Amino acid sequence: MVTRIALTGLASAVSVVSLTLTGPAGIRPLEWGTGPLTVAALPRITYVAHRGGAREVPENSMTGLAAAYERGTAQVLDFDTRLLRDGTPVVFHDETLNRTTYLGGEVRGLDAREWQGVRLRPKDALPGSWRSERPPTVAEVLDRFGGRIVLMLEAKDPRSLDRLAGLIRARGLTRSVFVNSNDPEVARRVHRLGLLTQLWRSARQLRTDRPERWRSYVDLLDVDHRARDADLVRAVRSGIRRVWAHTVVTDAQRDRVLALGCDGVITDAPGRLARAARQGPQRGARP
Repeated sequence: MVTRIALTGLASAVSVVSLTLTGPAGIRPLEWGTGPLTVAALPRITYVAHRGGAREVPENSMTGLAAAYERGTAQVLDFDTRLLRDGTPVVFHDETLNRTTYLGGEVRGLDAREWQGVRLRPKDALPGSWRSERPPTVAEVLDRFGGRIVLMLEAKDPRSLDRLAGLIRARGLTRSVFVNSNDPEVARRVHRLGLLTQLWRSARQLRTDRPERWRSYVDLLDVDHRARDADLVRAVRSGIRRVWAHTVVTDAQRDRVLALGCDGVITDAPGRLARAARQGPQRGARP
């Protein structure tokens, strides 16, 4: 069941987003040449715009992802996915519509036609001015950004894996999109489907995890920056090729995880962290 949340005068007058698309000097998005850009093009230290950069843009929105891409302050765009009633994968984080849209009810209660009526509710605290828009489908995001920048999608519903794999394969993006889950068994399924596997773990989980057990099928280990030093070092030494830390929002958090050997930063504030990083050398990159 979907319920409608009353619009406030301010919310109903959300204006069209105002963006500066040129980005900081010398920083441009990665682009494809003769074929889709793949993970092989990622720099030694990688910045990821978490949900598009949720402290800077409306999370999981097409306009927010486009802003993060055009600003060029991250080399990877992250977004969440859920499944509608009819099996359509859409870009959305929560199980319900309540927190980020003008509607209420479960996402899985809608079909693709009903999804056309959903509108995101931009947070008042975001910098700039943002329009209310429909959350995109996964196919729309892959069509717009696939091959132009590396993507990272979290499969919130494991039932969507076959559908997601089909969308990724059909566009030739199997080496351009990380598929993320918190469950090692789901990660194993992603690997068997021939996709790039990302496994995220909380600080509590990392206390007892043995990441080396996953190195045969995990391409990217996504670790909680709040984990203990010893747990982060164990992850870095696991043999998994990439170890990136989430969800970083301050310079001190970034500097700590890089010093401990992580080689990627998943952040809600890619613009601010990228500006700060250019003021001095990055530290602690893994060899």
